[in-house]
Amino acid sequence: MAVVAAMALPQGVKAQCQIDYEAGVTVNAGDGNLTPHYIMANRYGTITQANSALVNARVSHAMDTTQRFSYGFGFEAWGGWASDADYQRYESGKWVNNAQHPARAWLQQLYGELKYRGVTLAAGVQQHRNKIIDAQLGSGDLVLSGNARPMPGVRAGFIDFQNIPFTNGWVQIDGELAYYKDLQDSWLENHYNFFSSSITRGSYSNYKRCYFRTKPDERLSVTVGMQAACQFLGERTIYFQGVIKEVQKSNDTFKAFYKAFLPSGGSGSSVQGDADYYEGNHLGSWDLAARYSLRDGSTVRGYFQKPFEDGSGIGLLNGWDGVYGIEYRTPKQGVIRGAVVEYFDFRNQSGPIHWASGDFPGTPIADNATGSDDYYNNYFYNGYANRGMAIGTSVLLSPIYNSDGVIKFRHTRVQGFHVAIAGNVTPRLNYCAKVMYRKSWGTPYVPLLATENATSAMIEGEYRLSGALPLTIKAQVALDHGTLTGNNAGCLVSVVYRGSINKIKGK
Repeated sequence: MAVVAAMALPQGVKAQCQIDYEAGVTVNAGDGNLTPHYIMANRYGTITQANSALVNARVSHAMDTTQRFSYGFGFEAWGGWASDADYQRYESGKWVNNAQHPARAWLQQLYGELKYRGVTLAAGVQQHRNKIIDAQLGSGDLVLSGNARPMPGVRAGFIDFQNIPFTNGWVQIDGELAYYKDLQDSWLENHYNFFSSSITRGSYSNYKRCYFRTKPDERLSVTVGMQAACQFLGERTIYFQGVIKEVQKSNDTFKAFYKAFLPSGGSGSSVQGDADYYEGNHLGSWDLAARYSLRDGSTVRGYFQKPFEDGSGIGLLNGWDGVYGIEYRTPKQGVIRGAVVEYFDFRNQSGPIHWASGDFPGTPIADNATGSDDYYNNYFYNGYANRGMAIGTSVLLSPIYNSDGVIKFRHTRVQGFHVAIAGNVTPRLNYCAKVMYRKSWGTPYVPLLATENATSAMIEGEYRLSGALPLTIKAQVALDHGTLTGNNAGCLVSVVYRGSINKIKGK
């Protein structure tokens, strides 16, 4: 749907400013504490509870990449009812049930962005995905996926891959640097058990990425690079059997922002212990993708993401850990338009032993062993999640599943596979089907006595109405089965109205 506003304009070239809008209703129902994995995962944290009835509205203007200077903005809000999920909490010397549900209304996006030539600057709360793992069919990027709610912040970088001078377009570069403020303190306090482990409030996050790509017009194009994130600043409160044992506060200085960008030694504060540590919780991945274009316009792409938590992972000392995927895409209408197969393995984690001589002053053992990486966990910070949902891949079970009120990841040593397929039943009816199997050994520090597993599956259909009413109706049915997630089933139905307004303006 398009509405064109005509008005008197001075003579000259005219341009259009397109404003897109969307309004939707989403209803889901299930028989578990939370909705099944594939209804919850990679939806930017909007659907988590077993039962909910939500409405959303969005308005946005995308930047025009063909113009030297351009701007964009966006607003999105959600609200409605969602059922409670039960967690445990320690209060007044006893364990009590702690029923929690999402806010009845929240701001999902509010941002503005500017572009000049190939460089962009943005501020606010904005959803965006990484460029290695497919957003529709993949399991989710290891560092920055679409699994969690976005955080407010500022970011700067290239608008897309840019040609490197003197390479004649054969080598391109893409990069980004961002800082975010963690605003989930209330969520953490509402879900934490206040009995053991710790809770950290007031932290910030940093994200950076640098990719290189060979000429995309060629039949074979390769992308390689690294992305990294860091949680820093904040105050940690340690609990032992329901009693505050210690409070640790990071050094709240400008240097912390620099050290989040460029990892540097600790400052000798009570948080770091000594200068042997790097300030903040650093994690990231080495990324590699190769795309080959077939003569009929279809593409086959292989990709690999290798996680790291410290120098051992950066040095590729964590075995075969990573995500290995292959993707097929075709522009033609058909029963199969896209398919992804992924194998993931996070069991090595640089070995089972971690020993830092600096932790024990006076020890005669001078050697160090940097193992037990414990992906997404850190001794000082909460798990690498926002409002209970993993900021990285959904494969590692998010803390929102921890009914015992622990706000860290309980399952990081995981192995399994993910398969997805999508296509057209008719020109207006699309489908997508996914299945995942996961097996967990717990974490390097808290291993399971017996492995736990889960099988998740989902099938969805999406129908676009014809005529003057641009409605899209989506229906999903999903289930989880196994000791890792529990046995539950659920369904979701959404109706979305989308349109745009094109305003003609003088240039």
